[in-house]
Amino acid sequence: MRKTMRVLGLVLLLASAAIGGSAARADDYPTRKITLVVPYPPGGGVDAMARVMAQKLSEAFHQQVIVENRGGAGGTVGTRFVARAAPDGYTLLLGHTGTISINPSLYPKLDIDPRKDFAPIGLVASMPVALLANPSFPAKTVADVIAMAKKEPGKLNLGTSAMGTGGYMCAELFKSEADIKVAVIPYKGTAPVMTDLLGGQVPMAFGVLPPALGNLKAGTLRAIAVTSKKRFSLLPDVPTFDESGMPGFEAVLHYGLLAPYGTPAPIVDKLSAAVRKAVDDPEVQKRIHFEGGDPLTSTPAEYAADIDKEEKKWGGLVHKLGLKVE
Repeated sequence: MRKTMRVLGLVLLLASAAIGGSAARADDYPTRKITLVVPYPPGGGVDAMARVMAQKLSEAFHQQVIVENRGGAGGTVGTRFVARAAPDGYTLLLGHTGTISINPSLYPKLDIDPRKDFAPIGLVASMPVALLANPSFPAKTVADVIAMAKKEPGKLNLGTSAMGTGGYMCAELFKSEADIKVAVIPYKGTAPVMTDLLGGQVPMAFGVLPPALGNLKAGTLRAIAVTSKKRFSLLPDVPTFDESGMPGFEAVLHYGLLAPYGTPAPIVDKLSAAVRKAVDDPEVQKRIHFEGGDPLTSTPAEYAADIDKEEKKWGGLVHKLGLKVE
């Protein structure tokens, strides 16, 4: 009996020490620089969001938050790096829908489970995709596009960025939900899609908005509809798919911060509070708008629920289409 009580006492003592240690780490955190990993090369939307957040978190914590670009294999290299990092709050990931909700199904060898390998911190922004068209393209609405596609199945060309990206998956979701046959043409990146769209080599394309905003304002491109549930703040006159005869259609890219699974909850909560405060800053909101997004905040639990929902949606579509990258 005494031996049992001693063992129980030791267990309770160790548990108390662990809890106390976590609290102490959270109180002191951070005591050194934090690395915010971007799983893509510099210059893209994920990189831009990361640099906005790194600056504000550096100011909030009075510690340097550096952005480290670890591109490669469609974002899987940097994502895996963070998933395998020490769960101490000093290595974070700027994740987005592609890396967290699409890639785990698209890359079967990735061996990443977004629910089990990460501790969600909070959402930062959302970015809609738009169905863009060359001004000479006769279809003016989503209904027009669907009617043209059904009249001549397989003859309409629809450009996107590379297979598995948000633009590509939006195109496949559109085909599936509208029950139409169009030829989806994936390009190696956003720039060549825009070039061919402007030149009329492809009549329409799904793409994120930042690279297209200048041409949309100049009238050299036209936006038929956006994929968000609400109209995009910078294009208030462009309708949503939901308003255009496809109720419930939504395909929005979400950006958020994540830590490796096992990061102490007090540290996650401290980071989450700092992220929410940063995104509520008018200066940050202005910068997010400039990058083509809308500010979006959440608690860790809300971000976890969002990841679960988005992974089921996009992972299900990947499996339905039989998409796979070895």
